[in-house]
Amino acid sequence: MPYNPRDYPEFDDFPDAPFADPGGKSALRAATRHNRRNRRCPACKAPNRLTPADVVRGYQCDACADRAEGGGY
Repeated sequence: MPYNPRDYPEFDDFPDAPFADPGGKSALRAATRHNRRNRRCPACKAPNRLTPADVVRGYQCDACADRAEGGGY
């Protein structure tokens, strides 16, 4: 069975990372000095789309999430 970081929340180094778009539809975390947006999306492979906090949670970029969920709201 592949490793899923969401199965291990105790290893989340960013438990209180704020949302990038509070009140919006994005679940991505805000980029900060200690949580830079420097990771590629696992779905589309676009660089600099996710923060380490997003990766720990198993997220993909907003564009891929919108496509997967039927195009957004």
